[in-house]
Amino acid sequence: MYNYNHYKEHDKEKVLAFMRQHSFVMLLAAGADGRIEATQVPVMVDEKDGKLFITGHIARKSDHQRALAESGSALVIFTGPHSYVSGTWYSDPHQASTWNYIAIHARGKVTWMEADELVTVLKKSSLHFENYNVQSSTVYENLPADYTEKLLNAIVGFEIEVTELDNVYKLSQNRDEKSYDNIVDELKKLDGDAKQVAGIMEERKPSVEFRK
Repeated sequence: MYNYNHYKEHDKEKVLAFMRQHSFVMLLAAGADGRIEATQVPVMVDEKDGKLFITGHIARKSDHQRALAESGSALVIFTGPHSYVSGTWYSDPHQASTWNYIAIHARGKVTWMEADELVTVLKKSSLHFENYNVQSSTVYENLPADYTEKLLNAIVGFEIEVTELDNVYKLSQNRDEKSYDNIVDELKKLDGDAKQVAGIMEERKPSVEFRK
């Protein structure tokens, strides 16, 4: 991780909010042979008794499940919008360009769920991702019994107790105010992620300590 203090978000609630908003994550684990497995999966993030937990499911008897079981630990990466930042936008344009982004790394211990625990997670997550529309045909309670029986045989639920949480909010905090404002203006001219990054930078500007 790009580990500099001026790129850190120190408000835990803001970090948790970002994790919940960007919950389609990269899940990584290394097996006993050292091979690293990675899968993109949707997860839920919850706090219980002052501890942070990440829950989800992956394919049963897959290479990734095997790696997670052998390692007993995992790295979960949460990412959001990102954008190229041209050096020509700085007050001194004779510098290298860069990339603005937010990433959160959560490391922790993996445990496997019993069948009833997995059902609970599937009910909760399917309702959550369907925006709590209880009438949706795809929420767990509305799925046919023969379908859910096959589904439960094909997947395994996991819970990760987070033991280490780190973040990088690399959003031009190392620039002077003129450069920062110009970067925001240039990003606003673009679409997609760039415009989102500009919005985040505008929102965060009051807390930035600019380089003189």
